[in-house]
Amino acid sequence: MLLKAVIAGLTMDPATNTPIVILKTEEGDQAVPIWIGLLEATSIASALQKVQFDRPMTHDLFKNFAEMQGITVSSIEVCDLQDNTFYARIHFLSQDQQFSMDARPSDAIGIALRFEAPIFIDQEVIAKARPFEADAEASDDSEEGRKWKEYLENLSPEDFGKYKV
Repeated sequence: MLLKAVIAGLTMDPATNTPIVILKTEEGDQAVPIWIGLLEATSIASALQKVQFDRPMTHDLFKNFAEMQGITVSSIEVCDLQDNTFYARIHFLSQDQQFSMDARPSDAIGIALRFEAPIFIDQEVIAKARPFEADAEASDDSEEGRKWKEYLENLSPEDFGKYKV
């Protein structure tokens, strides 16, 4: 089942300085953090803040091209999570047909924001993305692995809402 989501915020992973986009379901307040690239985070942040650049960024260029071809984005969905990699699909609509394409979630989100298209998360992805149970064992026994385990164990759902764009 697909659940409608919103962007709850963007933050930086303190250990790796990697951006994280946090999606939160509109009903139930379930949060899913997705680690993304710096350029994609910049694109998402600029769209959220409605910043206009003199030259189009990649997602803006894509929107301009799609609109010239009479294509719009009807929705995007974060549809799968395998081996710590999230997968997304962008759903398109033209006069003649509906179609979808595989995409990285960060690109799908950046495009959805520009088309003002809804964002959905598959309920199974939310279940897979849930933090591990307290009795789970860390597979990385290094000092860094222990730090990550401690950091993740101490996260609470409220932590995901405190970082706003």
